[in-house]
Amino acid sequence: MSEEINRDRRRFLTAAAMTLASAQLGVKGSADAQSTKPKPATVPAIKPGTNTSFGALKQIDAGVLNIGYAQAGAANGPAVILLHGWPYDIHSFVDVTPLLAKAGYRVIVPYLRGYGTTRFLSSETLRNGQQSALAVDTIALMDALQIKRAILAGFDWGARTANIVAALWPERCKAMVSVSGYLIGSQEAGKMPLPPKAELQWWYQYYFGTERGRAGYEKYRHDFAKLIWQIASPKWRFDDATFERTAASFNNPDHVSIVIHNYRWRLGLAESEPKYDDLEKRLAEFPVITVPTMTLQGDADGAPHPDASSYAKKFSGKYSHRVIKGGIGHNLPQEASQAFAQAVVEVDRY
Repeated sequence: MSEEINRDRRRFLTAAAMTLASAQLGVKGSADAQSTKPKPATVPAIKPGTNTSFGALKQIDAGVLNIGYAQAGAANGPAVILLHGWPYDIHSFVDVTPLLAKAGYRVIVPYLRGYGTTRFLSSETLRNGQQSALAVDTIALMDALQIKRAILAGFDWGARTANIVAALWPERCKAMVSVSGYLIGSQEAGKMPLPPKAELQWWYQYYFGTERGRAGYEKYRHDFAKLIWQIASPKWRFDDATFERTAASFNNPDHVSIVIHNYRWRLGLAESEPKYDDLEKRLAEFPVITVPTMTLQGDADGAPHPDASSYAKKFSGKYSHRVIKGGIGHNLPQEASQAFAQAVVEVDRY
């Protein structure tokens, strides 16, 4: 009886202490420190397209790059890194960023290699677009900014990059939001033929595998990107100004080389850079991701993407999947900014 009373007393005191701690932490309280699941904070409603710019960008040397990035929010807030894809840029997060900043986060939105104001430090560096290189860029950026651990959230190339960081360096990734789920690939997997209908969706990948395709993308990159936007988000009625803000980032001197190498590498038509071989070997085993994750999918995504049932078991930590409805296409952060920001807030509390 005495032992039971002592156990009850300990439970009571522990619960009381945790309640007090939660009250002191307020909305920044972490689910990791609580015995019950907290009610997720709700980000305010926002009309997509409300914001058009980030203000002054920053530059920092990180790894082989001088990376251009936008930053918002409290300098000492929990870090969130938002990663864009192709053919998009940081403006995919132009509405997401202020929502997360208001929620108390330190938000970092970098231009990937080959986009915007990001530049290679040396003209001798291979203009490499392979998957592990982009992930190493993210780790280098975190090191340069002295960010030990961050929530990673992205789509398209950015989702794949977040997947890789979470898989290979889970100690650096607190949680993840990934549009289209598990996107880690390998050159060996890229050799496997797909059914004709699926192959058709990848038409541009085969186009880029030819010198005609490289020349065509070099000459028509603006029109090419706009066509991809229309195909990937068939119900998104973006205006010319919205597209042009992003299209400016494709004028980067390395853009075409990075894009062409990325897609050729996937098919085994371009060589890997030897320094990334060990990472690629690990990725070729399709590692399970252990960090808390939420995957998202737009209900009108016209870009190639796997079915959610095919990758659910690749996430062994706390995991959920959400379909964002309302004609939402591939550029989910820009088309459904509130839903994307809400996912970041919620996964942080997993």
